[in-house]
Amino acid sequence: MAFTLSGFKNPVPVTLEAQNIEENELLRFPAFKTWRETLKASLDGQQDPDHPFHKSPYDLKSITVQSVDWFGEEDRKFIGFVKLTAKVTNDKGRSLPGVASLRGMSVAMLMILRPSDSKTERWVIMTEQPRIPAGSLRFLEIPAGMMDANSNTFAGQAAREIKEETGLTVHEHDLQDLTQLALEGAKRPKNPEPLQYGMYPSPGGLDESIKIFLWEKVMDRQEIESMKGRLKGKRSQSEMITIRILAYEELWEVGARDAKTLAAWSLYEALKRSRRLPDTKTW
Repeated sequence: MAFTLSGFKNPVPVTLEAQNIEENELLRFPAFKTWRETLKASLDGQQDPDHPFHKSPYDLKSITVQSVDWFGEEDRKFIGFVKLTAKVTNDKGRSLPGVASLRGMSVAMLMILRPSDSKTERWVIMTEQPRIPAGSLRFLEIPAGMMDANSNTFAGQAAREIKEETGLTVHEHDLQDLTQLALEGAKRPKNPEPLQYGMYPSPGGLDESIKIFLWEKVMDRQEIESMKGRLKGKRSQSEMITIRILAYEELWEVGARDAKTLAAWSLYEALKRSRRLPDTKTW
């Protein structure tokens, strides 16, 4: 199956090698829409005389959708991943790497608990769960989930598990967007590309960008200790996610394996030093 994608300098032929998706389903997939719009804007940016590709600009010649993974139940299925190859070349016959897996934006959350009787002690709420792509059944990371289609709120199984196991409810007004705080204060180049306000963990092959939020609270020490006691070795009913509490001083060691954890730690530390992060709220 094939169709033509409009909106670019020249019409782009799209070949659907994957047999489990139709044209309208691909065009409605939010990750594909964002990728298409971002790529078009970036290609248009080559018109700037200062752009490194201005003298021999690149153009999108074709797209081949190789595979599609659907998630959810039969009556509520949705696209999880689209793998495609984009042919992007210039008039000299040079091409750019164009193999991409599209899944869209997600969010991660650095959850810090501060005992009310200490100005320095901090604890971090973590999740431990299977991550088959990494070959792991007990991968430790900060809570993460897919972005809600209609807002910037944290959503997903991790939030539900945190509520179930700790009794803590995550509200939007309690979140601070660390990526936005950092990017809004950063020096921006002339005519920047319209990238997402998030951290790209693997832009060489994956479109995913992760918004990193901070949820930091001051609690009575007894409440924190009680929570730690309840969580020790306890696994959720689904037997998928275990909630753990980690000393903040050990967080960077987890980040040595998990990009979003390292990014969250780095942003938190840098924004604190630059005084661009508001003070911690109390209960």
